[in-house]
Amino acid sequence: GELSHGDQRSAEIAMALALKPRILLLDEPTAGMGEQETFQVAGLIRRLHKHTGYTIMLVEHDMRVVFNLADRIMVLTEGTLLAEGTPQEISANPAVQAAYLGTAQ
Repeated sequence: GELSHGDQRSAEIAMALALKPRILLLDEPTAGMGEQETFQVAGLIRRLHKHTGYTIMLVEHDMRVVFNLADRIMVLTEGTLLAEGTPQEISANPAVQAAYLGTAQ
């Protein structure tokens, strides 16, 4: 049998951890996943950080995942830094809202 997309991503993360990295870079770890798989992979990432202390750098377009996992966020637009801060600061930033969240006032 084949692994689900979420299980495949979890296996890829496990293989990366076998190399004992100092920083774990995850590029779109939930791309193409349904709600349940996204929830499972995000939970795995959260547990990894909590229990191992790994520094995790996450490139992700699903803002729900980003806000749920990140302590600090850097938002880029067209390769330029748009904003940097905590999830609360980023979600309240008018430039980020206009560019990504669609709720600027």
